[in-house]
Amino acid sequence: MSEALQVASRLHAFNRYELKYLVPVEQAAEIRDELGERMDQDLHSPVGGYGVWSLYYDTPQLRFYWEKIEGLKFRRKLRIRHYGDLAQVTDESPVCVEIKQRVNRVTQKRRITLPYAAARRLCDEREMIEHSEKERAFVNEVLELVVRLNLQPTAITGYQREALVGRAEDTGLRVTFDRRIRGRDRDFHFGTPNAENRFTIPPHMSVMEIKVNERTPYWITDLAARRNLNLIRVSKYVQSIEAFGLAPRSVFHVREEDLPPAPESGAGADPDALPATRFAPASPTTPTSPTTHRTTEALHP
Repeated sequence: MSEALQVASRLHAFNRYELKYLVPVEQAAEIRDELGERMDQDLHSPVGGYGVWSLYYDTPQLRFYWEKIEGLKFRRKLRIRHYGDLAQVTDESPVCVEIKQRVNRVTQKRRITLPYAAARRLCDEREMIEHSEKERAFVNEVLELVVRLNLQPTAITGYQREALVGRAEDTGLRVTFDRRIRGRDRDFHFGTPNAENRFTIPPHMSVMEIKVNERTPYWITDLAARRNLNLIRVSKYVQSIEAFGLAPRSVFHVREEDLPPAPESGAGADPDALPATRFAPASPTTPTSPTTHRTTEALHP
């Protein structure tokens, strides 16, 4: 192992509680503007948001999918995640190899940042990669999972995300708005040219997530109540599996026929037309299926 790899760890881990809501894009813009009175724009979230792309691994029998459906109190998922434009992805591009797991009601994420080529060697070619001493346990866990369970690339999901962070009195609060939620069940290399993606949630809808370390501030639960927001059980990975017909529908499936219709005009009619709001940037010290929508699009976010 090189001396440089012994110096700094690229490993990151955190625990969170997550609350999810499915809201029309126009309403999401209104909620975001209201939240902007008490929250700051995430330093890494430009106006209009940023792309998030994830390649999920599963067994040939979809073990991770079924663990979610069956509601196991302890379950895991393995994914490679890239932030930004897929058109710019090269072997040297930084990506996160991440294990996302659920322990009772707590969501835990552990990940390591690697060059894309190294991430593929680890997860696709099942090869040990260079790592520091601090990273050894996690890298071994990933490799053990891939080999023991015969994990394979199964689905790619992508969306445009805007993120807000809580101010001093709401340390640990983070709210995200994900729109243009789409994916594919083939062409699993991030850099595949002209890959075709399909919307897995209709483009006039967005997913709002409230993420907290310990408690949800009273004012944000009050906001959800005033706007008649209903908690939903939705997983972008599960939605993709069912949308592409890899498994039958479940209680987690977002049924297009149950959603409000897409507006004929206005911001919600165009998934790119979420009105921009200029937030004050966060201070550097701020803690930080068969009825699938048939629209397809090019690879780029």
